[in-house]
Amino acid sequence: MITNKVEICGVNTSKLPVLSNEEMRQLIIKMRQGDKGAREKFINGNLRLVLSVIQRFNNRGENVDDLFQVGCIGLIKAIDNFDLNQNVKFSTYAVPMVIGEIRRYLRDNNSIRVSRSLRDIAYKALQVRDSLISKNNKEPTVSEIAQELKIPREEVVFALDAIQDPVSLFEPIYHDGGDAIFVMDQISDTKNHDDSWIENISIKQALQKLNRREKLILTLRFFEGKTQMEVADEIGISQAQVSRLEKSALNHMKKYI
Repeated sequence: MITNKVEICGVNTSKLPVLSNEEMRQLIIKMRQGDKGAREKFINGNLRLVLSVIQRFNNRGENVDDLFQVGCIGLIKAIDNFDLNQNVKFSTYAVPMVIGEIRRYLRDNNSIRVSRSLRDIAYKALQVRDSLISKNNKEPTVSEIAQELKIPREEVVFALDAIQDPVSLFEPIYHDGGDAIFVMDQISDTKNHDDSWIENISIKQALQKLNRREKLILTLRFFEGKTQMEVADEIGISQAQVSRLEKSALNHMKKYI
C-alpha cells in the first residue's frame, strides 16, 4: 500500500486544508442549521485526519484508495453524531469511528472464513453494544450484551473474538516515545515458565508500585491471559477504561524495570 501518494480518490492530499478548533466549531453550528456549504468545508478540512488513520493499516496490502473511501464513511458518521455540547475535540471523537469503519471493512473482506452464524452473532452483539452506549452513555459489559441477546456470555465472547483481525507479532501495541511494546512481548512462553526468572527482572517488584486496580488488570491480562473485554466484565468497568489503565500501568512499570 502506497501511503505517500499525492492523489487519493481524485483528491490532491498535498493541498488539503487544516481547520482550527474554533473554525470547526463555527462550521458545526452552521451545519446544524442546514448549511450544506459548511458541511462540505468541514469534511474537506478533516480529510487529513482520515489520511493519518489509514497509515495504521499500511501493512495490510489493501488499496489505499479503498481504505480512504471507507475512512471517509467513518468521518461522515462521526460528523453526523458529534455533540458540540460535549467537552471533547472532534478529532478525539472521530478517530475511533474512522478506525471502526475500516476494521469492519477489513473483517468483511478477510480471507480467513468465519461461519455465518458466528458472524451474525458478532454483528448483533456490536449493534446491541452501540444501542446500549447510546441508551446508557457508557460502555456495556459482555454480560449485558449477552443478556440483551438472550444467549450465553461465552457465545458473545467467542463470536467477537472470531471476527478480530489477525495481528502481526511485531505490531506495536504501546509506545511512549521510547522503546515500543510489541504483541510478542505480551505472549507467555508456557515451555519456559519460571517464577524466579520473573522476579529476577524486577517485574514482581514493579507490580508492587501499582495501585490495586492497575495490578489486578495486569494480572488478569498478562498472567491469566484474559482479554480486555473479559477483564472489563470481571471488574465492572468499560473495555475503554481497561485499555487506558493498562497502558498507564505499563508506562508506570517501565520506570522500575
